[in-house]
Amino acid sequence: MTTKAISQQFLLHCCLSLNHKNDEANSCCTFVLVAADGGTESSALVDDNGSEEDYSYEELCQAAPRYLQPGGEQLAINELISDGTIVYAEALWDHVTMDDQELGFKAGDVIRVLEASNKDWWWGRNEDKEAWFPASFVRLRVNQEEVPENGSNIQDEEQDSDISKHRQKIAENRDQMRTNVIQEIMKTERVYIKHLKDICEGYIRQCRKHTGMFTTAQLSTIFGNIEDIYKFQRKFLKDLEKQYNKEEPHLSEIGSCFLQHQEGFAIYSEYCNNHPSACIELSKLMKQGKYRHFFEACRLLQQMIDIAIDGFLLTPVQKICKYPLQLAELLKYTTQEHSDYSNIKAAYEAMKNVACLINERKRRLESIDKIARWQVSIVDWEGPDVLARSSELIHSGELTKISKQGKSQQRTFFLFDHQLVFCKKDLLRRDILYYKDRIDMDEMEIVDTEDGKDKDFNINVKNAFKIINRTTEEIHLFCAKKQEDKKRWMEACESERRRVREDKEMGMEISENQKKQAMQNARKSRQGKMKGVSYNGCPMPPPHQTLHPLHQRHITVPTSIPQQQVFALAEPKRKPSLFWHTFNKLTPFKK
Repeated sequence: MTTKAISQQFLLHCCLSLNHKNDEANSCCTFVLVAADGGTESSALVDDNGSEEDYSYEELCQAAPRYLQPGGEQLAINELISDGTIVYAEALWDHVTMDDQELGFKAGDVIRVLEASNKDWWWGRNEDKEAWFPASFVRLRVNQEEVPENGSNIQDEEQDSDISKHRQKIAENRDQMRTNVIQEIMKTERVYIKHLKDICEGYIRQCRKHTGMFTTAQLSTIFGNIEDIYKFQRKFLKDLEKQYNKEEPHLSEIGSCFLQHQEGFAIYSEYCNNHPSACIELSKLMKQGKYRHFFEACRLLQQMIDIAIDGFLLTPVQKICKYPLQLAELLKYTTQEHSDYSNIKAAYEAMKNVACLINERKRRLESIDKIARWQVSIVDWEGPDVLARSSELIHSGELTKISKQGKSQQRTFFLFDHQLVFCKKDLLRRDILYYKDRIDMDEMEIVDTEDGKDKDFNINVKNAFKIINRTTEEIHLFCAKKQEDKKRWMEACESERRRVREDKEMGMEISENQKKQAMQNARKSRQGKMKGVSYNGCPMPPPHQTLHPLHQRHITVPTSIPQQQVFALAEPKRKPSLFWHTFNKLTPFKK
């Protein structure tokens, strides 16, 4: 047996012994991690053609040690700061906070790092103030010093030859900075492939061997489609290497590679959407010692760097968000005369759109959960679920609906994409809503109505508008209490049509399984809350849950949550958001 194999067996023995010592109750459940052939597993990267790649893990450690651990750059930052070096970081995601002791910023903002001894929270300064900020929200800038764009700082008395030399130096510096960015992209891509390989071979392969510990559903939840991502990224890196100019990196033309694979990056959407569920499932398992020691044994056997499994599973989420910033920085140091300028510019826009689509899908998933909980609170619901066609609430409020016979009805309306749902409030319990009907907005046209006598309904109206079916010419007449309310409804109807078009253009879709799961979770939650509760001796109908319209289209979440894209990651917990404070709150009539 080789020294390597002996050391691996020793590590496993230590882990298993520790498992047995700390978890005597689970001592009957033991496991051994070995390769399929009974030997040790190779750590070489193999491409789709079966050939091994040219770089080893040790070479990666020597080439780019600071990239090996997500957020691990702080290990060297304090040394730089203590030496008087100015260190800048660039924000990966928005960080919105109501806490005076935290630094708020937008994605792309530059922050000067003043202290980074804590691996989770750094101290820094932007244009506004100095405060703490989460280290996982930023990346260190590749080029810490800016290059003058022209020679305006040269004194007038300098000779033309000096000016020419200065300009030449600027061009050389710009080439060097472009080289720095290109090299960062290549190095981080190679290290990222190593992380993905470690996850697939170090964790997933071993987990599948222990069917008594993991079900297929559990593995699917924890690891998502990361094996598909690994396969895609290997192809991407292979093409990227072909475009990389080793002798003169600043001449590399990598923009076309991003454009060629831009559709493939959409594969990250499924993984990012699943990531919160993966964190929850993994957290449940990690409460048991046997799983903690199992995953640690996997890490040691694969000779992986010292990061917990949840850190490895976070890397794809971080990676897809870094691409736009890396390309933006590369574009900054690529002159318009450069042969790759147009492709880099297009690649930057493409990767920005990929990140936006992933964020929008994630936001929609959060939205459908709220919509599902709202629907199950409505009494006497009829017809298909709202989620069968819709995924976002655009506007809501009270309107008076007038029939052809001149009868007026006060109703509460909810405008979703594709449909308008209206309900009636309970006379005594105003927090309870009864379903009445819905209107298909795909068939409708919004028409403004002047104050005065309406010719179609032959009655006097004020603050009114109509929704007319283009096919059947059926007319629905609505009146708002105020002119401002009418204006908001008219704008909301226009917004609904615009969002439907944009969703179609973006390819925005929520799977049927996700919709069904949202409804099942909502019904299960409602049944648990209402069990055994009665109202005046009779089963109490569920109270209406306030559903807030999602007015903003851009990437956003309630401001009390650190805004790492819109993903709920393992960040310090905050107070509940005031935005959703009244989500389950009932009126004073509630007993």
